[in-house]
Amino acid sequence: MVREVIAAADPAVLVKSVRASRGKYARAEPIALIYEQGRVRHVGAMPALEDEMADFGPGGLTSGRSPDRLDALVWALSELLLSERGTPRLRRL
Repeated sequence: MVREVIAAADPAVLVKSVRASRGKYARAEPIALIYEQGRVRHVGAMPALEDEMADFGPGGLTSGRSPDRLDALVWALSELLLSERGTPRLRRL
């Protein structure tokens, strides 16, 4: 469904499907280290994401909800900062 929605908005956007092989906390640890190194900056206010980031621990969120925003952030930053770098591409200038 997500792939179809994104393709409807812009067919040129690449969508990469992922599958979790580790738990959310284990996936988030390398990203937490990158934050500690000061290599990530957020622009603008994202209170729902920031709430999840502040509340997340080894047992998940205290509310018992899934940290959806945080998990999406971890997947995105892992792809951008931890994966092998390919050749940069421009869609248009």
